[in-house]
Amino acid sequence: MPAHALFRDEDLRFDVDVDPLVQSLRQVLPAEGLIVHEQGRRAYECDGLAPYKQLPRLVVIPETIEQVQVVLKLCHESGVPVVTRGAGTSLSGGSLPHPQGVLLAMGKFNRISEIDAQRRIARVDPGVRNLAITEAAAPYGLYYAPDPSSQIACSIGGNVGENAGGVHCLKYGLTVHNVLAVKVVTIEGEITTIGSDCLDSPGLDLLALMHGSEGMLGVIVEVTVKLLPNPLTKQVLMASFADVGSGGHAVAGLIGRGIIPGGLEMMDGAAIQAAEDFVQAGYDTDAAAILICELDGSEAEVADQMKAVDECLREHGATRIQVAADHQEKARFWAGRKAAFPAVGRISPDYYCMDGTIPRNQLAYVLQRISEISAAEALETVNVFHAGDGNLHPLILFDGNQPGQLEAAERAGSAILQLCVEVGGTVTGEHGVGMEKINEMCVQFASAEIEQFHGIKAAFDEKGLLNPGKAIPTLNRCAEFGHLHVHNGKLPHPELERF
Repeated sequence: MPAHALFRDEDLRFDVDVDPLVQSLRQVLPAEGLIVHEQGRRAYECDGLAPYKQLPRLVVIPETIEQVQVVLKLCHESGVPVVTRGAGTSLSGGSLPHPQGVLLAMGKFNRISEIDAQRRIARVDPGVRNLAITEAAAPYGLYYAPDPSSQIACSIGGNVGENAGGVHCLKYGLTVHNVLAVKVVTIEGEITTIGSDCLDSPGLDLLALMHGSEGMLGVIVEVTVKLLPNPLTKQVLMASFADVGSGGHAVAGLIGRGIIPGGLEMMDGAAIQAAEDFVQAGYDTDAAAILICELDGSEAEVADQMKAVDECLREHGATRIQVAADHQEKARFWAGRKAAFPAVGRISPDYYCMDGTIPRNQLAYVLQRISEISAAEALETVNVFHAGDGNLHPLILFDGNQPGQLEAAERAGSAILQLCVEVGGTVTGEHGVGMEKINEMCVQFASAEIEQFHGIKAAFDEKGLLNPGKAIPTLNRCAEFGHLHVHNGKLPHPELERF
């Protein structure tokens, strides 16, 4: 996709001569830490949202915090934008390079500097993989709770930037609930620590502000996370339903009874078949939907909850309930869900993954509308979602080699996100806004709210150099988007001039 289709003119205001910057960078970075030739930069042209591609002007690969400080200070002085990249697994285009800027690749920040089993914390570099933290903590009987499906590859710095969740976030929270402190370098090159090793720290809650900030407020160079003790016991069961609506009502029924599972995931019929063909998880391929429920705690607690869950699921029409017989079967049940995205990749040349969140009681209605929206664009959709907290991941299937199909998938995705807002939800649950959902932010928020977002951004980055053109739309963008999108008979931001 060409740069002009991704970045607006107002995002391309940094047309400066970078040659002096290159010379300055050569003095502080090792030879392999600065990539200027096109072939090398091409490796960084996209993240997990592969249809969106853009070459960065330069790629910088620092190895120390001091190098990060100098790079940011030089970019600030030169007026050159900076986009930070971790593992590059973002599904929203959050680390898509800026055509006039530096791509700051943090892959060499991959050390776990401390595991403190007594205080149950880990201090890690931002490039450490999510799963690597749990692997390092395992000998102490501890683990790191947030577990996005990409945990084998995604980095903890990116998790903070997007406020990632995962299949266990219903009970144990998102990234923001599991991080104690972050060390951040500002665009001016200054270093500061936000949060502390304690459960609370004085002043405004800037730690929460950093989560989900998508690299627009600073560059994270260290993260201190909470570790949890492994549960005494776990049990996993899988329930089949003849229709998705019954499964959705079962989810509401469980939460209504005060049962908060460690994980509560749902997949529709198409996702079930794709996952079963891929990993042979033992799924019921005759079901229209399955619900995977994990309960953890003491043996007595889990036994009591198992009875209550079984009763609730049967009351809501479960046609079959399978209880994992051993650790291997538990792992297989989860393997299918964790592999749902790559499984769908086997049945479609491309897919467009959405990330809206809705109230649980709207699940059946929204899934029906998703089917209608996809059909209107002559596309199919596969649904997997964190059922417990209403975080949907519709996968819109398309073939990027067929003219017009990517654009059709984008239109369907936009309609789905606007539907989420319409029923009282949000345009993102854990993947972030990035480049993908920036227009739909105009539907979610009013002008005054968007202006406040820009005010916060300016307090940290007055020149707007950190990840420009992402996450927070300008009011002009919203006016133009509103000119094309009438919502409930009303134009958004009616006070702004239409162009």
